[in-house]
Amino acid sequence: MAKIQRRGKTGAAKMYMTRTHAVRKLQVSLADFRRLCILKGMYPVEPRSRKKANKGSTAPASFYHAKDIAYLAHEPVLRKLREHKAFAKKLARAIGRQEWFDAKSLEAQEPKYRLDHVIKERYPTFIDAVRDIDDALCLVHLFAMLPANDRIAPEVIENCARLAAEWQLYVMRTHALRKVFLSIKGIYFQAEVMGQSVTWLVPYMFTQHVPADVDFRIMLTFLELYQTLLGFVLFKLYTDENLVYPPPLDQTKDAAAAGVGAFTLKEAEAGLDIPIETPVQEAKGVSAKDVRKVLEGIEAPASTDGAPEEAQPESMAEEVDELPVEQPSKTIPALDGDVEMDDSLAPSAPSVNPSLFAPFIVYISREVTRPSFEFVLRSFGARVGWAPTLGSGSPYTEDDERITHVVMDRPQIPDGAIRTGRHYVQPQWVVDCVNKGRILPEGMYAPGQTLPPHLSPFVDDEKVREMGGYVPEEAGGEVEMADEEEEEEVLIGEDEADEEEEEELAEAPKAMAKPSKAAKSAKALPPALVAAAADPSDASLLRAAELEAEAGGVSFAAFQAQLKAEIRKAQKTAPVQQRKKEGKEEESMAKIMMTNKKRKLYEKMKYGNEKRKDETEKLERKKAALKKQEKRLQA
Repeated sequence: MAKIQRRGKTGAAKMYMTRTHAVRKLQVSLADFRRLCILKGMYPVEPRSRKKANKGSTAPASFYHAKDIAYLAHEPVLRKLREHKAFAKKLARAIGRQEWFDAKSLEAQEPKYRLDHVIKERYPTFIDAVRDIDDALCLVHLFAMLPANDRIAPEVIENCARLAAEWQLYVMRTHALRKVFLSIKGIYFQAEVMGQSVTWLVPYMFTQHVPADVDFRIMLTFLELYQTLLGFVLFKLYTDENLVYPPPLDQTKDAAAAGVGAFTLKEAEAGLDIPIETPVQEAKGVSAKDVRKVLEGIEAPASTDGAPEEAQPESMAEEVDELPVEQPSKTIPALDGDVEMDDSLAPSAPSVNPSLFAPFIVYISREVTRPSFEFVLRSFGARVGWAPTLGSGSPYTEDDERITHVVMDRPQIPDGAIRTGRHYVQPQWVVDCVNKGRILPEGMYAPGQTLPPHLSPFVDDEKVREMGGYVPEEAGGEVEMADEEEEEEVLIGEDEADEEEEEELAEAPKAMAKPSKAAKSAKALPPALVAAAADPSDASLLRAAELEAEAGGVSFAAFQAQLKAEIRKAQKTAPVQQRKKEGKEEESMAKIMMTNKKRKLYEKMKYGNEKRKDETEKLERKKAALKKQEKRLQA
């Protein structure tokens, strides 16, 4: 006898659960449920049949896996949220009764939760954490630029600014920066950490107007998770470099806007202060040989293999125990966990030169954003000074004779400010040198000069070229010739047959000079002549073309030359047209055999290719127009 199954207890109705049902099951508010989903990395899912998953109802709803909701029911953060809810009721009752002593004691006992176990669950190995800090860095740098208000506490912004500065210190210390791009949104940076490419966006240092239609509760929940993640990652990175974390902060220098100069890097064992700048010999003329000698004399950071275990602070030692990580100095675990990858096989940019700006002393003018360009210059070994209005702590003044480059963003250099032995460049020079991996000529970036195109280093020109996109000439290489251009080459006639044709036309009478020029254009040719050239075996078409030429006063010799030329052109274009016709027939037959879903997908792909092709042609026409305008101005 078959077992009777109750409706809504099996299949999709049992596998999925609506958001309303999940909130009731967990006995939390909707805001707390969203916070739990963000912290645990759970997102809504789309069932195959929404009607079956919703037990026959067609009302719009968000669905979650029932197993995920059951997993959330045992989450320690959920228990803390329930305790906080009870705490809020007790505190409100005490304040309502004006029991101030009880309210103050209750406030001191406010329940708080930790996210250490969440980080451990979501990132089992350290490489997984490094691979996923892109979004964390972007959000932390964003909040570091925002002003404090009633929705964002000053402590949150201060902590984000500290984490951003500590990350920059590590990148400068290890010379891990690889790419920089100045975009409309902000400045994109890419660093290579533990064999992983980390890309983040830093907003420009403008006065930020916080929009009113942004739900900061969700963003602050993400920020809470990302701050904890970055704390773990930075502690591990600093420990591998044998540095004390967190680096000591000089409050006096920080109040004077010293930036990253307010932090002091200290070795964990000896407790020695390490200068942030690269120790390069200071002299008026520093050669590449001297720089190489100094760099070779710098001792490498101590290896963590044979070093004794460091004494960690109690607060941070507990966090490290919560996140067991592997030592990636020798091997990096692969995704499957079975294959080990040697450091020598780790991906790295071939054109990276950590000491690119090592021989230079760069002075940043007051109108240039100091934190971003100081970070880039110091990451590649430069010694940096800046104007007093950009903050205190500059090791070089504007009158220092050792300065080799001045970065300024002005239309022209002020009168009397030019000094011999210095190069005055615009800020783009720094970024382009980093992306090219070599020092570019300073004259192209002098103040007042029209800057060369600033191309993104994150774009793969080969892939764009393969997809038929537009690749600028400055990127190197030209776009491959399309089928239409090949047809134009065929129609132009650069082979020997076209030369014979020109000779025959040149032998025609002078009276027929104008008709011979018009014959080069398909629009000016008589229609009977074009039809006869397309099918030379048809005597009726040939007779009609002869009568039409006789009526137009064309001599027989000129008519024969025109007919012969048109027959050659028709024979050259016939294979191309035949291939196009066959291709269209094959395409139509293939579309007939496709399903409706695949046919729609194919049409979308075809539309995208055509749109990309039109955009490429538009950019090429714009480039040609600009070149003509430049030639006209030069003339």
